[in-house]
Amino acid sequence: MEFALREFRPEDFETLWNIDQKCFAPGIAYSRRELLIYIRRRGSFTVVAEGISKAANLAVPNPGIIGFIVAEANSRGVGHIISIDVLPAARRFGVGSKLLMVAEQRLRSKGCRAVILETAVDNASALSFYKRHQYHVIRAVPRYYSNGMDALVLEKPLAVQAKNEASA
Repeated sequence: MEFALREFRPEDFETLWNIDQKCFAPGIAYSRRELLIYIRRRGSFTVVAEGISKAANLAVPNPGIIGFIVAEANSRGVGHIISIDVLPAARRFGVGSKLLMVAEQRLRSKGCRAVILETAVDNASALSFYKRHQYHVIRAVPRYYSNGMDALVLEKPLAVQAKNEASA
């Protein structure tokens, strides 16, 4: 599966919210209001993955969004992956890895020395994905989600780019 990454556009919102509902159980998935607040938060950014189909040997954008990531940088030099969502049919094609890599690069360029994220304790596929990307568990948070599910907080150190590396 081929895909391209681009910046979030306001008209993407309903599609992103629907993807979030498909990716996470009730009580873990965001409400429309929560997702909108995170996307609009100061210091946050949203990157969208769109599928690309091949027609007559030309890459033609497919209007279908297959995933997205919302992340933010804070003033303490710590990035936060708020949500990473990839439709089930688009998994195992590198979409999530590419979204995560782009978010980490952006956070690094903003001076973040580390990035954290939360995932449900029972989300084995997410834990495996994050461990493959060098995240490690730093603590558990009891009843983190509105459905009462506990979360694990994972962290990854980021090597901060020198100014001349970031512009190269």
